[in-house]
Amino acid sequence: MPLKIELKPGERLLIGGASIRNGPRRSSFVIETVTTFLRGGDIILESEADTACKRLYLTLTVLYLAEPTPEAEDLFVRQANALMAAAPSMAPYLRDIHDRLAEGERYRALKRCRDLIQYEQSLADRLASPGEPEP
Repeated sequence: MPLKIELKPGERLLIGGASIRNGPRRSSFVIETVTTFLRGGDIILESEADTACKRLYLTLTVLYLAEPTPEAEDLFVRQANALMAAAPSMAPYLRDIHDRLAEGERYRALKRCRDLIQYEQSLADRLASPGEPEP
């Protein structure tokens, strides 16, 4: 079934390995074949991956957009293990991400990693304000 996508001016879209950026006007197009893609809001650039969870998200992006390689899968495992060692409270998120990958649901793994990035930010916020009680 074809999928119609509308892009805002300047919005980015990744389709497979191709990066597309819309021009100055809103535009729409139709994807007629089954393929993987990410819209602008789901894309984290390498230069923006300034935390461990964002770097994990980049690895998951590679696993989602490209055919998974043993190297990318090994990198995911190493990153996940390092995160779990540093912050054991991240284990439920990492387990969910791993389970999604094992089930072949790579986009859902990406979405769960967005939750992990938010959790990582909440931990950083708490460390920055140690005197405040937890919500």
